Amino acid sequence: MEKILFEYSKTKVSRAGACLIDGKSNQEDILDAKQVLDNWRACHVLPLTSFHESLKKRLRNIDESPLVSQRLKRTPSILSKLERNPKMQLARMQDIGGIRVVAKTMKVVRELEDEFKKTTKIFTKVSGGKDYVNYPKKSGYRSVHHIFKCEEGFSIELQIRTDIQHAWATTVETMGTFLSHSLKSSEGPEEWLEFFALASSAFSILEVTPRVPGYEFLTDQETFEKLLVEEQRLNVLSKLAGFRVATDHIKTDKKKGHYHLISLDLTRRMANIQSFEPKQIELAHQQYSIKEEQVRKGENLQVVLVNSESISALKKAYPSYFLDSENFAKQFDVVNKKLLKLKEKESKRQRSV
Repeated sequence: MEKILFEYSKTKVSRAGACLIDGKSNQEDILDAKQVLDNWRACHVLPLTSFHESLKKRLRNIDESPLVSQRLKRTPSILSKLERNPKMQLARMQDIGGIRVVAKTMKVVRELEDEFKKTTKIFTKVSGGKDYVNYPKKSGYRSVHHIFKCEEGFSIELQIRTDIQHAWATTVETMGTFLSHSLKSSEGPEEWLEFFALASSAFSILEVTPRVPGYEFLTDQETFEKLLVEEQRLNVLSKLAGFRVATDHIKTDKKKGHYHLISLDLTRRMANIQSFEPKQIELAHQQYSIKEEQVRKGENLQVVLVNSESISALKKAYPSYFLDSENFAKQFDVVNKKLLKLKEKESKRQRSV
């Protein structure tokens, strides 16, 4: 893979970020700032890919089944984060390049976390990571984050989460898309924010991990019962089933490649996938920038450039771009079964008194 050269200073990168959220910048300044941001983001590809390869080797010693994917942060997400954190500078944002590992169990999550506490020749672990499993966000977000920095100064964020945590997070994104609110940033209707926080707390019971703040005083039975009542009231699973993009509506150019540009057309409810070989990475970034400009001009699209070895793995890693919440819905079957067992146990206890 050809290295993409960093064409600007970090000072100019941070100024570009400030310009893009200023609201008073003229069109020419905005276009120049977007060009700086695009170059800064693209420069994360090589270290991101290097980290990805190292990660896959380490995974072989632990578990070969986890799903691994990498992505470059979307411009709307970058700008939204800058707006939420006025003191943050674009050049210091630590999650422009991200690697995500989705494992079956918390045991694998912790084993992989321990493996990456070691510093490598190329990457150094730095401060800024968070354990959102032991200390869940109030929103219900649960995952483990670690930050690494390469020799050239680019930061990579490693996210490690379980299948259940992944199902929750991607479903929050899907529902947020149709409510036109960033639920994952705790923005939107209170009843939906509360529902997903409650769902996450119920899922934490299934994984035997700490509850979500605000729901820790509910018993297991109370949590499950409340969740099922709220799901019925909001008609959540039916809504999610209606959102899903049918497989035959997913268009792909069928080219072989590890880089995929996913475009979700929310108006037509169709997903389009363009694939690129590693040697085409600059072309991929050009197409990414073109699509994001369409979003900026008002087209109802969501776009992301990711790395995945197959389209099948891609759909599992980024189900929200296919409006797929099937795994989230499956957890409700588990909750129902757990609740039934709790009620049976309570019934036996009362009969024995």
